[in-house]
Amino acid sequence: MDKPKTTEPDELSIKDVLLRYKLVVKYLKNKILTIVAFGVLGGVLGLIYSFVKKPVYTATCTFVLDEGKSGGGLSQVAGLASLAGIDLGGAAGAGGVFQGDNIMELYKSRIMIEKALLSEITVNNRKQLLIDRYISALELRKKWKQKGIDTINFLGSSDSFNRTQDSIITDIAKAINKKVLDISKPDKKLTIIKVDISFVDELFAKEFNDKLVTTVNDFYIKTKIKKTSTNVNVLQRQADSVKAVLNSSLGSVASSIDAIPNANPLHSILKVPSQRKQIDVQASTAIYAEIVKNLELAKISLRQEAPLIQVIDTPVFPLTKEKLGKIGGILLGGLLFAFVCIFWLLLARSFRELGGKDS
Repeated sequence: MDKPKTTEPDELSIKDVLLRYKLVVKYLKNKILTIVAFGVLGGVLGLIYSFVKKPVYTATCTFVLDEGKSGGGLSQVAGLASLAGIDLGGAAGAGGVFQGDNIMELYKSRIMIEKALLSEITVNNRKQLLIDRYISALELRKKWKQKGIDTINFLGSSDSFNRTQDSIITDIAKAINKKVLDISKPDKKLTIIKVDISFVDELFAKEFNDKLVTTVNDFYIKTKIKKTSTNVNVLQRQADSVKAVLNSSLGSVASSIDAIPNANPLHSILKVPSQRKQIDVQASTAIYAEIVKNLELAKISLRQEAPLIQVIDTPVFPLTKEKLGKIGGILLGGLLFAFVCIFWLLLARSFRELGGKDS
């Protein structure tokens, strides 16, 4: 009994594929003048673009980050101190506000970029804000003239900026994150961090790199040790206060003794004032000694927790420059237009074939 025949969709054989390939090649050969014309046009436009396009300068800074030790050998001291009611801040803790790669995200934050942009630099013996340098390099005030905000400035405190100023800074920060700033770790196993600033203005690229690295690293260090630093300041104030009381008590003891230099030993009541002052001196001495001990332990904790940021390389003039050359512009424009022309020709041919089949 014969098996029923099943209808299968038509499949292209290797012969059909080769035949279609030959037809496409033949079609493109017939259109070679059109493709060459588009390629020449693209080459001319690429050459013009190479003259018009500004070079991009890249400022690079690399530094190594040592997070500091929040535990280690000091953790045993902190554990014993906690039993005695001594608070050493984050000495025995297992972490801080920022750890690992978080400093890299800090570089991309709006507030850090804003602080760097609002920094002043000296250009030809004149003070200039980095944000004004950025605006001038991209000629943004010409675009803002239509909106009537071309005279806006960014002088004064950022806390007093209006909505328009804040909006402009936010847009610039986004543009810098997207096109200008590149923060990375060349080797994931190492703690070396690389900060690249690529911009059409060489001076801006270098100065903004310097300001951003300084701003972020200073903020990182201060925030990392803020808790322990606060503890040290409190203990220092307590030590100074108790020391002042102790000095005053010592003076009072001397005054009490001098008031009755040859007291009758049979009248014990005459010794009471000086004995009271001596008790105050002993109490103040004990308290002062305990506070000083806590203060020294807190200072050790502060030194242990403080991260070390050591700059390895800083940007120097002349910066690395990337510019599209004349030959590169011609080749890039020519090849791009040639490929676009080929794609358009094949697409138009496909539509014509589909139209013929439908009819």
